[in-house]
Amino acid sequence: MKIATPETWYQTQHLGNGITWIYEPFIKEYYRCNIWHVRGRDRDLLIDSGMGVVSLREQIAQLAERPILAVASHTHFDHIGTHHEFADRAVHPAEADILAQPTRANTAADYYVADDSIFTALPPGDWHALKYEVKAAPAQTLLEEGSIVDTGDRSFEVFHLPGHSDGSIALYERATETLFSGDVIYDGELAYDADNAAEMRQYVASMKRLLDLPVRVVHGGHYPSFGQERMRSIAQDFLATFDR
Repeated sequence: MKIATPETWYQTQHLGNGITWIYEPFIKEYYRCNIWHVRGRDRDLLIDSGMGVVSLREQIAQLAERPILAVASHTHFDHIGTHHEFADRAVHPAEADILAQPTRANTAADYYVADDSIFTALPPGDWHALKYEVKAAPAQTLLEEGSIVDTGDRSFEVFHLPGHSDGSIALYERATETLFSGDVIYDGELAYDADNAAEMRQYVASMKRLLDLPVRVVHGGHYPSFGQERMRSIAQDFLATFDR
């Protein structure tokens, strides 16, 4: 397998409304986290930060220009890999301990990064899958249900939507009907433990909350963005299977 360069590890796409999509093209789509940068007046938001095998701040110049709050939608390895590069970090209280003391086990890296099969090109440098670990990045801010994340000119409400993980959150901007949903809902194969009854009850409740939420666009943790009709379809299909 070829080895990528730091300069090619990330790609960006400006989506309008001050939102930039950042992603790691050499990670296969199912495992590839969407990193969202939101421009604000007083500070910017970074929602999730990728796998962390290449410095995000060094390669994406716009992330070094202004104050940034790095929000973790949850603490799986593919979403918090470069949180340590940002001085201001936020997470739901249920997963604050993981962000502060990540391990291969509690970030799910031991399951997904046991070999190089998630890549189409290897990370640069002295890469070895079994040596990969997320760096500690203790949160300064805990985001509970109903918290408001403010950039000075934009306001995002925190929804606690457990199921994918205990501390999974989404950020919702009512003014533009924009939802950053993390891994709670996205337009691809959802990840959950169907044998865990308590987890699935949480997931069902979270999906029901989303059914009637007015959204113009959903920016998920994986796969391309989508609209309200598709969100409802995904949620309804999930509920038809698990809401029994």
